[in-house]
Amino acid sequence: MSTLHKIALTFIKSIGPVNAKNLLAYCGSAEAVFSASKKQLLQIPGIGEKTVEAILNTDALKRAEEELKFVEKHNIEVLFFSDDNYPKRLKNCFDSPILLYFKGEADLNHKRIISIVGTRNATEYGRNLCKQLCLVLAPYNVLIVSGLAYGIDVTAHKECIANDITTVGVLGHGLDRLYPQVHKQFLKKWF
Repeated sequence: MSTLHKIALTFIKSIGPVNAKNLLAYCGSAEAVFSASKKQLLQIPGIGEKTVEAILNTDALKRAEEELKFVEKHNIEVLFFSDDNYPKRLKNCFDSPILLYFKGEADLNHKRIISIVGTRNATEYGRNLCKQLCLVLAPYNVLIVSGLAYGIDVTAHKECIANDITTVGVLGHGLDRLYPQVHKQFLKKWF
């Protein structure tokens, strides 16, 4: 399946992960979704006129071309939900994203994964508790996943770096920026 078409699936208005998987199941591939006729698409359960028009409109493919250029320029890996290295635990969620963007060397199917997510306005007590938790977890060969937001999230990443724990930062926005920008120092060659 072409990466361009996989990315384009995520840019179709009114199509989320569940309907995207439904389209793929009926059409067979991402390319086939975009080459299907209006009549074929309307026969798919849950797909109506507006969605068909969005699929047949070329905007999703145009946006996907731009995204693909960015991904290639910055050596970002695109993980499709049917790929072997897509996180297996996430595959068990019926509404898991069909596409993930990944950069780095972490094993997203690591045996021990722990997520640390907390308030952006962390207290000293909260930051200390997070530090202690990371210190206790360090000998257990864990992968710690968190956002890259202010507060507890960035504290978790800092402590992972300090304790040589593999860490993954989940970004809640597009690939073209990092927010908050001050946390760029915790990423290795992101952009």
